[in-house]
Amino acid sequence: MAATMRVRVVGSSASVPRPGRACSCHLIRTREANVLLDMGTGALANLREVMDYPDLDAIVISHMHADHFLDLIPLRYGLKYGPLLREERLPLWLPPGGEQQLRALAATFSPEGPKDFLDEVFEITEYDPKGEVYVGNLTISFAKTIHYIDAYAVRVERDGASVCYSSDTAPCDAVEELAHGCNLFLCEASLGLAQENGEMRGHLSAVEAGQMAQRAGARRLVLTHYGTEFAPGELEDAARSTYRGPCAAADDGTELTI
Repeated sequence: MAATMRVRVVGSSASVPRPGRACSCHLIRTREANVLLDMGTGALANLREVMDYPDLDAIVISHMHADHFLDLIPLRYGLKYGPLLREERLPLWLPPGGEQQLRALAATFSPEGPKDFLDEVFEITEYDPKGEVYVGNLTISFAKTIHYIDAYAVRVERDGASVCYSSDTAPCDAVEELAHGCNLFLCEASLGLAQENGEMRGHLSAVEAGQMAQRAGARRLVLTHYGTEFAPGELEDAARSTYRGPCAAADDGTELTI
């Protein structure tokens, strides 16, 4: 059976990039659509090794922390000035409230104003987390995570195949429900082997990522959004202590097929 979807890990780092690596960015590809989930620091350079960025069909941003959207700015310059141009504006799906935040950022350095700066190249829409977004033959749905700001896990489906991306989250029933039975669970493991103390939480350890994948019945777990404190093999071993399926740590350039 031919692959229904291909997933490219464009950026796998947490907020402080690992040397030579980019922050959160995952490319979902089918014959009919190319969709980016997040576009964190350094992602554009990695993306250009894989494809021409004007060939993107949409970008979906999970939440408005810089390590998940900041490379929208260099992408804007690329779409505006080249070397690769695009005839139509690129659909950019932001979380509720994200448009105001992005325009406020653009206003600090764009003499033409944030509207002209962004709207020349992007078609900006805020998604309804209770609804669905359709891009080509892909259906995209959401679940609110437990994080320090409003953030949303993202599920992408095509012809019965599914990828769920946790975004940033602490242990969360809603994310597990979104990931239920998915072929691939891209799950953050920002804490590595550590624990997050205090009442307010927003991230997962590798052990907790494994627990969530196991409870969700995910068929494959790939850990992402991690730093340099622990080796990838240590993270995999920790996740396997609570998850019984295939498990690996992502790296920039990792290719997965479904």
